[in-house]
Amino acid sequence: MSCKEIDDFLRLLNVSPSGAVFNPWWEVDEQNDVGHNAPAIRRNQLRAYLEERLGKSKVAIIGEALGYRGGHFSGIPMTSERILLGKKKGSGIELEHVFSSIKPRRTSKPKNCPDGFSEPTATIVWSTLLRLGLKPQQFVLWNAFPWHSFDPRRGMLSNRMPNKSERSAGLAVFKAFLDLFPCDEIVALGNVAVSQLKEMNVECQGVRHPASGGAKLFREQIGRILQKLRP
Repeated sequence: MSCKEIDDFLRLLNVSPSGAVFNPWWEVDEQNDVGHNAPAIRRNQLRAYLEERLGKSKVAIIGEALGYRGGHFSGIPMTSERILLGKKKGSGIELEHVFSSIKPRRTSKPKNCPDGFSEPTATIVWSTLLRLGLKPQQFVLWNAFPWHSFDPRRGMLSNRMPNKSERSAGLAVFKAFLDLFPCDEIVALGNVAVSQLKEMNVECQGVRHPASGGAKLFREQIGRILQKLRP
């Protein structure tokens, strides 16, 4: 495994579907980004995150799509700006859990959210996995649809489920990610992730997505899966 492989993977992310899809690593959110260097910041943060997990991750947690409160501004799936900035005290999540090789930076304008955006799913997933005894480098987070699909009527600060053609357009990136991180266990959060993995004939275990009241069941199901992995 080499850093070149990660750079090649990042270049794959450049080819995103047209329409109501935002590519945080290669596009500028003119209304909400701090500046035109925001995509480069997000690429660097994703690179640092992935580099620290190459050859170490045992569990891949796959969500449905990037969210505006999470990876849209942090550049990392299921990871909010507040996690990156160390502003999740009491959750058990420290900023160095994400990466330690570079200084984390926010990319959203402070006027939108003074402390940075916070994503409930990100906090639940990170805190649960750490509490269950996984070291940060032992799990890697990704999405079946890697980019941010938003509602064009509501603008960039919204989420929507990617449609079938968009999900198909993301399969090549998804396969490349799974090749880069051949984990012992793949856990899918929600139906989109499960269906994408099934379409690729990849074995996985589906669990309840923690959003919309699913946190308790998610914790129970992921706990049972990780219990089986322990020696």
